[in-house]
Amino acid sequence: MKFEDFIKEGKVRRASKDPALIKSLISAVKNDLLVLEKFKIDDNTKNIAMTNYYEVLRKTIEAIAISEGYKVYSHEAFTFFLKEKKDPIVAEKFDRFRIIRNRINYEGKTISKEESIENVSEIKKIIEALKKKYLE
Repeated sequence: MKFEDFIKEGKVRRASKDPALIKSLISAVKNDLLVLEKFKIDDNTKNIAMTNYYEVLRKTIEAIAISEGYKVYSHEAFTFFLKEKKDPIVAEKFDRFRIIRNRINYEGKTISKEESIENVSEIKKIIEALKKKYLE
């Protein structure tokens, strides 16, 4: 599958760049990270941390997509967007985090505290790298 396939299926639309929306998403990412940093990841918060940090990563990628004239309606499409951007490693990691998030949200699965800590650390690094590469 390719990013273009998601456009053909209507899961991604070409759109005009929306500077106000991009700014709003970047602000939301910043605020979300500030709030999430206050939480300690433990056995009670491990899944919540994972799913919320995933959402911050998704918002970051959404801001990038909008800055390039795309409105994305499918989380899976973000993986192929990143591949098209020649970021295959980030695309692979995003897809792995997407699957973990889906299993937590839709299948009632859980992850270990250690896995959550490791994933959150990686997600934070990816967010910073993406912001520097595409949004600054």
